[in-house]
Amino acid sequence: MYVYRPASLPADPPLVVALHGCTQNAQVYADNSGLPELADRRGFLLVFAETTSGNNISQCFNWFQATDNVRGQGEAASIRQMVTHAVSAYGTDPARTYVTGLSAGGAMTSVVLATYPDVFAAGAVVAGLPYDCTKDTAALGCMNPGVDRSPAVWAQRVRDAYPSWAGPWPRLAVWHGDQDTKVVPRNADELRDQWTALHGLSQTPDRTTSIGPNATRHEEFLAPDGTVAVEVNRVPGIGHGTPVDPGTGPGQCGRTGTAHFIASICSSDWITRFFGLDATGPGPGPGRLPAPTGLAPTGVGDTSVTLSWNPVAGAADYVLYRDGTQVATPAAPPYTDTGLAAGTSHTYTVGARDTAGVQGARSDAVTVRTTGAAAACWTADNYQHVQAGRATASGGYAYAKGSNQNMGLYNVFTTHTLKESPAGYFVIADAGCS
Repeated sequence: MYVYRPASLPADPPLVVALHGCTQNAQVYADNSGLPELADRRGFLLVFAETTSGNNISQCFNWFQATDNVRGQGEAASIRQMVTHAVSAYGTDPARTYVTGLSAGGAMTSVVLATYPDVFAAGAVVAGLPYDCTKDTAALGCMNPGVDRSPAVWAQRVRDAYPSWAGPWPRLAVWHGDQDTKVVPRNADELRDQWTALHGLSQTPDRTTSIGPNATRHEEFLAPDGTVAVEVNRVPGIGHGTPVDPGTGPGQCGRTGTAHFIASICSSDWITRFFGLDATGPGPGPGRLPAPTGLAPTGVGDTSVTLSWNPVAGAADYVLYRDGTQVATPAAPPYTDTGLAAGTSHTYTVGARDTAGVQGARSDAVTVRTTGAAAACWTADNYQHVQAGRATASGGYAYAKGSNQNMGLYNVFTTHTLKESPAGYFVIADAGCS
């Protein structure tokens, strides 16, 4: 355990644990990752864990060994003990403990997030792998070509690491070069699947942008309160390593004099922002815009709802959610949501975004019901539809009343759902009736 303590630290500082890659050590990772410079700027303590050739011939963290990747033993337990010591010796805030690492260190980041979700608030995996890939696959196979498992299977492996833990789960940032042939980019997708499923989120990002000097693809998956629960950063044109951007300008950090530190984007800058250690970051720290207040309907029709809310100072635009799904990014209130069905209820929330595209907390929810009658729907065989007056029979075929759509043979073996809207006008709605 090596410690970097900035000359000036706030009371109860955050703690970041950093895990080096294979053939590296703590000093190499400190010298090149850019993390110490960021600790100076942002006021957090750094712990650099180091493994040696006595543990692994290539100085890799043993993310793939059952003796080291479970709670309460081996390297995972050792890293947890380092956190305990930092809290005791340096007064770090137990609620603001984070972890990041490269390659094998990235895979070990997955390990400690899964085995100690009660210790780490968030983590960042750089060119790493999902937790417990080696349950049924050799380590090299996990690295390349990678393993495709369903989000549910991946998430269960994390739950199994600490079965009594019911959440909350750590937040996760994933960083991966799109030309990585050592730990292939498929692993970024599998990490996304594992942690979005764990958080109960879709595997489709809520927001996708380009960041940094090289247009890194930045995908964000939002929790219900508007915070970024998972993000995936796909770095173009680089292979296996930590992306850095040497220099002293805004957003720059790191060095490229050592293997596996690649000139690109300062990933450590973005990672510590994700942890909420910078005032403009997306994490649950200072600087996030407050939740809009006063969300309320100002106009309701059969197929539309108009919503208004109190503007938020500093907001560049807003993100509107209907039933938990993002539907619009209006520049200012009010906003009219259209294309709704008559007589249906929908729940709305809204969040404000700053000029950097970072969304603050979401508003209180409001539920609105459109006017008019909800569509009436019936599922039955063609004989029953004709007998009920919803269809007519001619030439051995059934036809929906009003639309005159051919429903197939007039018998009890052909079934359809019919939607009535307006009254007396029926259309086939087998794909869904709303």
